[in-house]
Amino acid sequence: MYKLDPVTIAIIAANVIMSLKGFDDRLFFEKYKFNVGSIRRGEQIRMLSSGFLHVDTTHLLFNMLTLYFFASYVIGPLGTLNFVIIYFASLIFGNLLSLYFHKEEYWYSAVGASGAVTGVLYAAILLDPGMSLYMFFVPIPIPGYVFGIGYLLYSIYGMKNRIGNIGHDAHFGGAVGGYAVTLILMPSLFETDLGHIGLLAIPIIILYILYKTGRLH
Repeated sequence: MYKLDPVTIAIIAANVIMSLKGFDDRLFFEKYKFNVGSIRRGEQIRMLSSGFLHVDTTHLLFNMLTLYFFASYVIGPLGTLNFVIIYFASLIFGNLLSLYFHKEEYWYSAVGASGAVTGVLYAAILLDPGMSLYMFFVPIPIPGYVFGIGYLLYSIYGMKNRIGNIGHDAHFGGAVGGYAVTLILMPSLFETDLGHIGLLAIPIIILYILYKTGRLH
């Protein structure tokens, strides 16, 4: 049974309220979405507000369900305050990576809590790498660290090939944020689980190499 902490309820409620407002009010949606041109003109609030808007109900539901399932894995060992820190750090880090990779594309826009949620997911995997995860069409459980590595490798593939209308860079940045902040908050993991820390860093190293060698795009 998943325990729903009050702070998780509050974050989900904020996402639902802002997203529903955005569904009905296009001006509100346009004012607070992530947009490179607007952010570079000084509208920094979009770096935060865009993480509480969603394209549609399916987008909102998927992100909130993922948050619901994995929040407790982070809150349990780290506490509520540190969970909030990881959530918002991941959201901001995801948007920073998007801004960096799309800095010359003034038209580029995005919305969604995916960066923050992916950060929570990656933090949960780091804290419990042996957790069993199930994916659609895969009838066997997948170890958490295998899923985490695979997810980020797919994100790199998506970034490199611009697959779908998905912010792969925000997902990747959020995961890196969750990974880094979790290690800062619980450095004892370096002593107890260095192997999984190294494995989960593989996609981050690959992205760095691809970027430095100019092979990301």
